Amino acid sequence: MRLLFVASEAYPLIKTGGLADVAGSLPEVLRQQGMDVRLLLPAYQHVLESIEPPEFVADMEVDGTALRILATRLPGTELITWLLEHPVFSQRPGNPYHDHLGQPWPDNADRFALLSRAAAAIATGTAGLDWRPEVLHCNDWHTGLAVALTHLSEQRPRTVFTVHSLAHMGLFDRETFDRLRLPAHFWSDSALEFYNQCSFIKGGLVYADYITTVSPGYAREICEAPGGMGLEGLISQRRERLVGILNGIDNRVWNPATDPYLEHPFSPETLDAKARNKAALRASLGLAPAEDRPLVGLVGRLVEQKGLELILPVLESFLELPVQLAILGTGEPRYEQRLQAVAAAHPDAMAVVLAYDESLAHRIEAAADIFLMPSLFEPCGLNQLYSLRYGTLPLVRAVGGLADTVVDTNAQSVADGSATGFVFRRPDAGELLAAMQRAAALWYDKQSWRQVQLTAMRQDFSWQQSANRYLQLYNDTA
Repeated sequence: MRLLFVASEAYPLIKTGGLADVAGSLPEVLRQQGMDVRLLLPAYQHVLESIEPPEFVADMEVDGTALRILATRLPGTELITWLLEHPVFSQRPGNPYHDHLGQPWPDNADRFALLSRAAAAIATGTAGLDWRPEVLHCNDWHTGLAVALTHLSEQRPRTVFTVHSLAHMGLFDRETFDRLRLPAHFWSDSALEFYNQCSFIKGGLVYADYITTVSPGYAREICEAPGGMGLEGLISQRRERLVGILNGIDNRVWNPATDPYLEHPFSPETLDAKARNKAALRASLGLAPAEDRPLVGLVGRLVEQKGLELILPVLESFLELPVQLAILGTGEPRYEQRLQAVAAAHPDAMAVVLAYDESLAHRIEAAADIFLMPSLFEPCGLNQLYSLRYGTLPLVRAVGGLADTVVDTNAQSVADGSATGFVFRRPDAGELLAAMQRAAALWYDKQSWRQVQLTAMRQDFSWQQSANRYLQLYNDTA
């Protein structure tokens, strides 16, 4: 079966979030399971500068615009990766979506319409290539338009559209819709129109043969308000075509026994070595060598979605429990500044690194006792899966993929051996603090803590299981 997998980013070539982890893992696993896969990405300037000169595949033209397709292999894999070359991608440095001030590129509609048109042309056989997919799998708003455009052709492939987050819908005004010269019938509330704007994500939601989300929990949540963010009516109508498939993780990259970023690799059999990673991290971040208190890690975007409004009111109370806190990420200036201020007042107990640092992310996962992830909403979440693999017990709110993957630690779950972390339900700072108090108390019960750690490390969230679900779905669209 031939599959064209289209995304706006893929690790390790380009990454801003979880979409890149999925696009950098799932297509390769599907290839290993026998599919003939092509991954299609924009040829961003950063990507072209980071790889060996790619091979020329073809020149093509879509809607009067000349494009070039180049080919490389996704680093570390045998996956054929096609790069769509055009100046709007290839001659622009920096972030794929926004400028250095955090403002969206003003031509984002044109750029990702171009990616979608190219994907649709390849998928419908009008691109002049000698390879045409049977299945087109698109991801998030950047490629939603591609699914809609395939419906203009009699040679339409089977289509799957994955929602990684409804928070980003690709909304543009009517003037932009007209400038893109999209078919007039697309301007309808049963097509792309959304409260007098054009929504690229609706192209996938309305027209795909199957819609998937990145966890079963998120599939349920987006069928209702507020999770559906105004699209719950449409999504509920398509419920029979909606499937929640939990994201996986790359066990080669996230493996504490072989992780090249760790000074002291460890496994369930050598779990005591985790303490040496903690000591090394404390030293590198300037934290006190406090062996009598647990270390809490947080890695991610410092934005409201990730629960910063829950964390900040109880941050001082966390440190009084007592725990130490190591935070890595970037985000909204108000959150960055507040976290830095608390860390400056408690330099022995709290460290904040405002950066994207893959090495430090791995070292925090390996060193921390508890991983903090109190998201307001979380379509899947990957850090809690990394944490489980590293024996770092996640503390999460019961939403989306977090609720699907973490079993709360209580008397019953400890007794039956199912506990893997700590879960609270309401988006309430007091409930978060109570969950942290439970976690800190259990940390002093070394026997129970070790039992929960080992249960967490035995969980299997590899991509192989998720890929099998996608294979079934591709066949069901036939």
